[in-house]
Amino acid sequence: MQNPAIEVIAPNLKRRLSGVTATVVRLIPVQAAMIGIVTTGPGLPPDLPHIPLARLPFLRRDRWRVWHARRNTEMVLGLVLRHILRRKVRLLFTSAAQRHHKALTRWLIGRMDRVVATSDRAKSYVQVPATVVMHGVDTQVFHPAPDRAALRLQLSLPQQAVILGCFGRIRAQKGVDLLVEAACTLLPSRPHLHVIFTGRVTDDNRAFHTAQLARLTAAGIADRVRFLGELPWADVVRHYQALDLFVAPARWEGFGLTPLEAMACGVPVVASRVGAFEALITPQTGTLVAPDDAAKLTQALAAWVDDPAHLAGAGPAARAHVLAHHRIEDEARALVNIYREMLAP
Repeated sequence: MQNPAIEVIAPNLKRRLSGVTATVVRLIPVQAAMIGIVTTGPGLPPDLPHIPLARLPFLRRDRWRVWHARRNTEMVLGLVLRHILRRKVRLLFTSAAQRHHKALTRWLIGRMDRVVATSDRAKSYVQVPATVVMHGVDTQVFHPAPDRAALRLQLSLPQQAVILGCFGRIRAQKGVDLLVEAACTLLPSRPHLHVIFTGRVTDDNRAFHTAQLARLTAAGIADRVRFLGELPWADVVRHYQALDLFVAPARWEGFGLTPLEAMACGVPVVASRVGAFEALITPQTGTLVAPDDAAKLTQALAAWVDDPAHLAGAGPAARAHVLAHHRIEDEARALVNIYREMLAP
């Protein structure tokens, strides 16, 4: 029997882990305490409130529901539900893209009842009225380590080192090669400096990964730059907590949550000026550099690692900034308010 309490459906029509999938997974449990929300689609954790895709054509017509799409395929399915299957759904789309949309995406967006953008910059590329709701992070999950020395011991990380981290898939889009180039410049004269990468190496990026390892070996620093691979989520959080400085040198990005996750753990950030990073990072919490500029990235990293007092002092400011502006509860509540407006008679 269909649950009549379902007021919102947030689909996830992609089996492979992505930033959009991560958004759905982290938001739904928070929103479920505020409104009757479920997700649908493959590859989602079993503890999320969920209905099978096969049940969508049989949604009861006794009430309106919000269909919250985040991909083109999900907008299409929402239109099918409304116009072909005659379900009572109101259509909401969230856009994180920092580029001009293709014609199909523009056409689909034009058929939505409401549009949300994840930043002012993303809003500027949406050619319809949109409400800005920025992403937030769970500050109960992402928080400073109570004993970083003990944590580093558990993770087999050097105790006295300054550790830089870069988390995400190992590929050129994430600027991994830019940080490798910076490491080849900085590490030879700074024996206390180490770098860790986490993230999966997909088949199409194995040659790219091998090339980075060769550069590090040639520079004689391969023992101080580690690629840890894809880690369980709890271990990713622990590695954030073990860092001194987080680096996000992406060449382009939709929104980009990793700087917020790092800052919530009390870690300042050096990031390229892409995605929403400019709206997330302040001079007190990190440094922004031009994208695809290894020299500027190297200069910014050197300024932080060569000033231990500044590095240590920025952590509390980074945490405070996230608590004040980027909690996941605030994001969830803003979206639920939009849902309720859409469901109002």
